[in-house]
Amino acid sequence: MLLALLALVLGPYLALSLANRWISGFNIPSSVQGKVGLSVFFLFTGLGHFTHTAEMTSMLPSSIPYRLEAVYLTGILETLAAVAIWIPGVARTAGNGLLLLLIAILPANVYSAFNYVGFGGHQSGPAYLLIRIPFQLFLIWWVYRHTRESPES
Repeated sequence: MLLALLALVLGPYLALSLANRWISGFNIPSSVQGKVGLSVFFLFTGLGHFTHTAEMTSMLPSSIPYRLEAVYLTGILETLAAVAIWIPGVARTAGNGLLLLLIAILPANVYSAFNYVGFGGHQSGPAYLLIRIPFQLFLIWWVYRHTRESPES
């Protein structure tokens, strides 16, 4: 699952990089390439909150109130941010929101791994965190990098 998510982020970036190299006159700045990957990734994961709601709700401890609402809210925020990173004057704020969201959901991934929740690789247990946490750190870096660059980069 993480490889598919990584492909959502890096695939558009790599495809556009190749297009820049192979197609005469085609020049998409790297910041735009990175934002395309972010938009694809967060549209996919945001919509997943509505198609896999029960599974995502199970990733939260039962002691957390309004778990279902939290899943819907984060899905809405991810989807909106996937669009907002393209709006001048809002992109950096949307990026900051995504950074906070990525940090905030990390404990849910830790909880899910330690409780072998059967969704998104968490059924592998704590060993899953050996790849999940570096992936989360990569996403944090990618969001930071591509929501702060000017389009000319």
